[in-house]
Amino acid sequence: MDTKRVTLIDSMRGFSLFGILLANMLIFQYGIYGKDAIHLFSLSESDMGGYYFLKIVVEGSFMPIFTFLFGYSMVKMQEGLKRKQLSVKRHFSRRFILLLAMGMCHGIFLWEGDILAFYGMIGFFLLFFFLNRKPKTLLLWAALLFLLVGASSYGSLNETTEFLMDKDNLATYVKESISIYGSGTYTEISDYRNNSDEPLNIDGTKLALIFLLAPFATAPLFLLGMYAGKKGWFQSPALHQKRYGRLAVILIPISLLFKATAHVWPDASWAGIPSAFGLNLLSLGYMFGFAWVYCKLEKSTLMKAFESVGRLSLSNYLFQTVICTTIFYGYGLGQFGTFGMIKGIALCTTIYFIQLVFSLLYLRKLKVGPVEQLLRMWTNLSWSGKATMKKTFIDNSNKSVI
Repeated sequence: MDTKRVTLIDSMRGFSLFGILLANMLIFQYGIYGKDAIHLFSLSESDMGGYYFLKIVVEGSFMPIFTFLFGYSMVKMQEGLKRKQLSVKRHFSRRFILLLAMGMCHGIFLWEGDILAFYGMIGFFLLFFFLNRKPKTLLLWAALLFLLVGASSYGSLNETTEFLMDKDNLATYVKESISIYGSGTYTEISDYRNNSDEPLNIDGTKLALIFLLAPFATAPLFLLGMYAGKKGWFQSPALHQKRYGRLAVILIPISLLFKATAHVWPDASWAGIPSAFGLNLLSLGYMFGFAWVYCKLEKSTLMKAFESVGRLSLSNYLFQTVICTTIFYGYGLGQFGTFGMIKGIALCTTIYFIQLVFSLLYLRKLKVGPVEQLLRMWTNLSWSGKATMKKTFIDNSNKSVI
């Protein structure tokens, strides 16, 4: 069995972090509810252009790349644990518990847009229901859920907003958030984030339904990633370069058109369906497009930098939160809601460029990032962070069988 690390996967993970940072900039700068009520902010025409660029080209289509890679990496980690004759469920359970704990701390003490807690929870869902399934089963479930999620997304952008939120409460909440996030102290911002009444128009029944359906709604890319891991996708990229290019050329423009429908026709109920399909299809298009570029530039410093960011993805993700909350929140530079979309995109590009350079230099000295090392230590119950191979003794001899 080939145990070589798939560097394209690391590079793709690093690439996806740039898109995630751009999408998260909307939350850093306008809040998790304010980003979808942008009319409450005073944006110039150029900033509105930047806003729609992020909503169509970026938001919702880079995080699914991360979910795909999460499923892919689960399979590769399972293979490694089995080679060492270690308990798959115990190691994954410890890993997901720590991810959940990190995510809760991240959300409570730093930022409302955390995703780590969700990954910790859905990790258990994937572990107990799908990890040991055959590739064909994973592909069928991924396709079925992809179709169901898309078909159930009937409804306009405005209808969806009205279903989930009360307009008056939303306006009040966003106006309060501008004042508190923009000029409040750390204590005031934390209290508002954790204790304020959110503008959601969701009763107990709706909340329970969303909670039950959330794993299935987000599962298609997780499952496709697991299928790809089992089938060995991206392990020999040069052999499939032309296929990657063809798929990217087909998927990217079609998906962009699909995603744009919800913004071009915000009151059209039918627009919700192509928009929902476009989210994940564009993710696939970006993945194949990046794989094609990787084949062209595999030995370049740029790809090595993408790979470095990917190998330090958890540390880099949390670092982005620290930097951006310091820039936008009141206990830092207080730029919440006033910085502007174009400058925000430029800021994200600058932050990510710094991460490219720093990650590349960091891995020349050290092998693992600080947060990644902590996760490994807890997962493997080892100070070194390495999983110790289980030894089986035969006939009372001192030889171990691997």
